[in-house]
Amino acid sequence: MALSKTESTVFALAEDIAKANGCYIYDVEFVKEGGMYFLRVYADCDGGIDLDKCEVISRALSDKLDEADPISQNYYLEVSSPGIERKLKRQEHFDRYIGEKIDIGLYRPINGSKQLSGELIGYDGTNITAEVDGEKITLPQKETTYVKLHFDF
Repeated sequence: MALSKTESTVFALAEDIAKANGCYIYDVEFVKEGGMYFLRVYADCDGGIDLDKCEVISRALSDKLDEADPISQNYYLEVSSPGIERKLKRQEHFDRYIGEKIDIGLYRPINGSKQLSGELIGYDGTNITAEVDGEKITLPQKETTYVKLHFDF
């Protein structure tokens, strides 16, 4: 899924800040919820990110956003980890987690189910290939409601 112009601009601003702190930007979302706008920046580090790193990135990014002023409306800035059940949206996300177990939400059921779990085999920029219950399936990403890492609690 492509980032919007605003998300791309923020991604670029945040990427330098994250790198300077030994981290990387996983994703950026600019969404309207309940009449309010939220700018969500998901950062991570090899070995995981902690609250202190999120705070450092948030403060530095807030200053950069005030300087660049790429967003005209009022918004809330949130910097956090993408979480253990992180969404897979872009090529680099899928590439990083080949061989991992994923959960897939579907708009239309397959074999009576709108949710699948299996091992991620591949992604070609359009289609997701996974092994589900011993069967290899390939489906267009646009037919999914979400793709995320699976975590057993």
